[in-house]
Amino acid sequence: MKYVSKFLALLIFSSTMAIAVADLKPYTGKLTPALQLPDLKGKTHNLQDYKNQVVLVQFWATYCPPCIKEMPSMNRLMQKMGDTPFTILAINMGETQNEVEQFVTKVKPEFTILMDESGESINQWQVFAAPSSFIIGADGKVHYTLYGGTEWDSDEIVSTLKKLAPANKE
Repeated sequence: MKYVSKFLALLIFSSTMAIAVADLKPYTGKLTPALQLPDLKGKTHNLQDYKNQVVLVQFWATYCPPCIKEMPSMNRLMQKMGDTPFTILAINMGETQNEVEQFVTKVKPEFTILMDESGESINQWQVFAAPSSFIIGADGKVHYTLYGGTEWDSDEIVSTLKKLAPANKE
């Protein structure tokens, strides 16, 4: 919970930014951070289990307006990716299970919500704004980052993500 307070100012700042089709930025980190967190039903998800898939790892919060606004486009992205091996792991940043479950019943995300009540993964992934997104290729490496909201189902983003899939499926 201590991590959440230091991000409140950043979340307030990022909540004033409008959602637009943003350019994915090349990832400059050297290694893909570890990720092992439970979903809302208690099942543990390990990022390593998603090799040979393109994965959108996103850090978000229920009180972050850009996070909320872009979730419908994330649902549409799931559909637009078609048969491309793809998943979204949306990591809630430091809120309680009850807060997230109430939110999910209203917004209805069609992707996996992971819980990080302690906020430990925020530090591991060097998250400094919400939403913060990381695109991992089928090779298991982070290729792109995006800080702030976007329309995830834009043709440009869909094309970029499909190019990271095994055998360059498109």
